[in-house]
Amino acid sequence: MIEEPPKLQIRANVRRPTAEQVAAFRDIPTGFLCDAMEGQGALCQSIQHISQGRDLPSHAYGPALVADNGPAEILATMGAMHIARPGDIIVAALHGHKDCAAAGDRFCGMMRNKGVAGFVTDGTMRDYDGIIAAGLPAWCAGLSPNSPYSNGPGKAGFGAVVGGRYIASGDMIVADRDGVVVVPFDRIDAVIAQLEEIKALEASLDAKVQDGFCDMPKVTEMLENGTAKLVE
Repeated sequence: MIEEPPKLQIRANVRRPTAEQVAAFRDIPTGFLCDAMEGQGALCQSIQHISQGRDLPSHAYGPALVADNGPAEILATMGAMHIARPGDIIVAALHGHKDCAAAGDRFCGMMRNKGVAGFVTDGTMRDYDGIIAAGLPAWCAGLSPNSPYSNGPGKAGFGAVVGGRYIASGDMIVADRDGVVVVPFDRIDAVIAQLEEIKALEASLDAKVQDGFCDMPKVTEMLENGTAKLVE
């Protein structure tokens, strides 16, 4: 390129869901959200809860604050921490780079001090014991003790592709032991509207299974209409 970009760009005004919209995702399993979005919405399965739910809270929800770092970089995450608000979930994009840590115990401690609700990255993390002590729920692609750089370029408060999905700052993030789901900002109200129906359907089916239900109506229908057959 002819001119080098700024080392760090920080978006001054990040749109966020309302407090009422955010509260609607409290205690909602990620599977319910995927059901409300045609079975989609989850990030790549390589991004998992750092302790598989053993040593840290395993559910977090809040508006995404995206740090687009690039490989082996954390400058954008530093920028995101600078503008983070209580309840945000910082999402650090390392473009899938897994050979150095996207955050460690001190970063997690500082994010907790800012009131951040959780941390998600497509990179790795380090300082496991210190992260547990910090108490910040985190989802990542594994562990690595290698150190990152903070030279940029990076962008905080914009968006990035993380785990195979584009995440914009202000989208809703919900994460649990099953993985991480992103609800695009423009779909938040529509997803919320479907949650009560999904919760009712799940509860009804759970009750039927507990009572011994094990039928497969779709298979029965296919056998009856000839789209399936029993073979000796």
